[in-house]
Parts: sequence; C-alpha cells; structure tokens
Amino acid sequence: MRMPGLIFLVSVALAAPVQSAPDTWRITAHKMYTDVIGMPTVTEKNGAKQMADYLAEVFRKAGFAEQNIRVLPYANTAALMVRLPATGKATARPMLLLAHMDVVDALDSDWTKPPFKLIEEAGYFYGRGTNDNKAGAVAIVTTLLRLHQEGFKTNRDLILFFTGDEETDGVGAAHMVGDWRDLLLNAEFALNSDAGQGDFLANGKALGFGLQTAEKTYASFSFTASNRGGHSSVPRPDNAIYALANALANLSAYRFPAMLNETTKATLISLIPQYPGDVGEAIRDFTADVANTAAADRIENEETLIGKTRTTCVATMLTGGHAENALPQTAVATVNCRIFPGVTRESVRAKLAELAGKDIDVAPVPGGTPETDASPLRKDIMSAFTAGVYARFPGVNVVPYMSSGATDGAYLRAAGIPTYGVDGMWGITPDDDRSHGRDERVPVEAFYGNLDHWYVMLTMLGRK
Repeated sequence: MRMPGLIFLVSVALAAPVQSAPDTWRITAHKMYTDVIGMPTVTEKNGAKQMADYLAEVFRKAGFAEQNIRVLPYANTAALMVRLPATGKATARPMLLLAHMDVVDALDSDWTKPPFKLIEEAGYFYGRGTNDNKAGAVAIVTTLLRLHQEGFKTNRDLILFFTGDEETDGVGAAHMVGDWRDLLLNAEFALNSDAGQGDFLANGKALGFGLQTAEKTYASFSFTASNRGGHSSVPRPDNAIYALANALANLSAYRFPAMLNETTKATLISLIPQYPGDVGEAIRDFTADVANTAAADRIENEETLIGKTRTTCVATMLTGGHAENALPQTAVATVNCRIFPGVTRESVRAKLAELAGKDIDVAPVPGGTPETDASPLRKDIMSAFTAGVYARFPGVNVVPYMSSGATDGAYLRAAGIPTYGVDGMWGITPDDDRSHGRDERVPVEAFYGNLDHWYVMLTMLGRK
C-alpha cells in the first residue's frame, strides 16, 4: 500500500554516482516484470501463489539451494521466503527484504489498457501493480540474483519475505512474526519496498526522496446507539439517531493531543520552506515545543498537513433505523482512526467512549494493524538509502517520514523488528499517483533506476 508522497527539503552529504545495472540485468528484470504483471494476484480471487511459485522457480534456476526457498501457502494466497546466506561465518544479524505480491483488483472496463498486461507507452509502464508493489518486488529479486551470480561476499543473511495479502487482511505479515518467526533468523531490521520513493514535478524537477520510518496504526471502532423504538407518530426525545448524531458531533469537535517523534520532527522541519508565513512559523514553534497546542492546531488546519501532529479519528460509515414510519431501535456509525506511533488502541477507544457518552456503546471493529513505535533513525540505513538516491540524483533532498496508512512493516515494528520503507522509485508527480487507481503506471526509467538503488543499498549494508 503506497501512500502519496511529500515534498522533502532536507540536505544530506553527497555520495558518488555508480554505474547503472548492466543490460543483462535490465533484460532479466523486464522479463520478470512482464510475467508478474500478467498475473492477477488479487487476494479475493486467484491469490498470489502463482507468483510465489514462479519466483521460487526463478531462484531455483539461478542456483539457490532448495532449503533456502520456501513457498508458504495460507488462506487463498501464499508467501515466499528466499535466503541468500552469509559468506562464511556471519558477523551481523540477518536483513529482511519485504514486498507484497498481491494487488488491488482492476476491471478491464475501467481501464484504457488491459490492467493485467505490461504495456510500455510514451515512457511509462502501465499495468496493475506496476507501482504497488511489483516494481519493488522485482527490484529485490533481481538484486539478489545479481549478488548471487557475482559471488558477493556478505556479512549477514539476506532474507527475502514477500506476502500475498497486504492489500486486504495482512495475515501473511502476522504469520511472518508469528508461526513463521523462526524463518526470520532473529533478523536485525527490515527494508520494505512498499514505502519510500521520490516525487518530481511535471517538468522533471526533483522534489526529494523520503525514507519511511514510522506508520500510524489503522483501527476502526463502532458507535452503537440502542433504543426501545416505537411508532413514528409519537416521537420521544430519546431517539437512537439523535443520540448517535450528538456523539459524532462531539467527535467532530475533538482533537487528540499533539505529539512529536524524531521522524515527524524531521519531516515537519523539512517542510518549513514550503509554508512561508504563519504555517511555517507554527511548524517552527511546534517542533521547538510539543506543548504548543495552538501551533499544532494551526498546522492541522492546513489540508496538506492533516494528521502529521496527532492521532485522527473520523466517522466513515453510517446505518440506522428499520422503517420510515418507526422510531429507530439501533443507529450505528463506524469511526476510523489513524493512531500516532506509541499510542495504544485501548486509550483511543477510552477517549472515544468518553466523547460518545453513556448512551453509546463504543467497541473495536475486528482487523486493523498492530500498535507500533517509530523505528530509530539508523545512520547506516539512512546512509545506504541516501547513497542509492544519489547514485542517480546527486544532492537531492532526503528525509524520514511517517505514513498515515499502513504496510506489512507495521507488523514487524510491533514485533520489535525496526523496519524502513526504502524503495527508490521516482518520477511520479504528486498529482499522478495511480496506485489502486485506473491506468496505474510508472516511468520506464524509474523502474530501471530502482534496480541500481537496491543494488547500492544491499551492497553497502551487507558487504563482508
């Protein structure tokens, strides 16, 4: 699940450019990309087992040992685990490499091109999953194949782990840190291809690259008002719909406490040049003093900055009553929350219950993602990500950020494995992010550039 990008304006040290991937690896990646885009890996339909089996065979043919390749079927889909072992005795704990193989469904009638066929046109690759998340998956696979063939000497195990239901239930990620935990071999951290990337203006000017180090928890709650009902010709003050409406009015007027961590502080500071005047001043004031509620409120009043300073909860669904001539016996609203790292789901539920009042039952809706803290800003990972970016765009701005939406990485952070969204896709303008939408596409050179990005990162972080 990719999220729309931000504009980043933090400068970091320059790194030396590197040579692009040889043509042979571009050809390999293109063939693989063509094949996997052609697989409708929709969890509710065919699932991702076809893609997992296909990639497993790719690794077998490349000479990876059978014991280091695992296809893990579950529900209506599958996960894939592949291990490139350390050279000799490992001197560092393993590194996980994450992607998801499933995609959001796409209907032929909605698209101008066949959604499950890779089409190259006018400098773009079109197809469902070209961005979210098969480009990242192909970049990781291609890089592991290349390292294996080149005899790269690595100080740690490199463990690929792809899931098959990130876009729906996240069961694969839960299995990864649950009953498949032994396969992770006490991994030190994870690099996630389902987050990160760079934004550009339509004229080609780079806005910057972001490294995702935090995600908000996704959780929903039901507000239920119950009443004995009756005939609509004899209305009473105690009405389930009115009671629910009052509770939602209280919710609408409430703002959760403002919060700050090292990731969100870095992001906000990087945005100051984009917001001259009172918004920029509010960012300066809030990042200097998290208790400055007025400054945080001014930031949240800016539409492009909503959710950057706190937990948010909003009503998203509503049902009530059973007949137009009867007093409602039940009225229910669904409230969706995006919870700031470090805040518990139960504390949010308790605050919602307080706002709703004694006549409303507030209960968690099954599902959502686990509670997480932000991952620490590790110098080695920041340096490797920056080097990957600078290999193609020397001097462009790089900054960590927090996603409002969630990925499989949330499950790993919750299980104590720091996770970093580090994909290197670029060239998607902020108003042309088509992930989950019609005619999903990525620039052709962005796809190939991502191969270089991952090669730089993995050779830096895994070198013996």
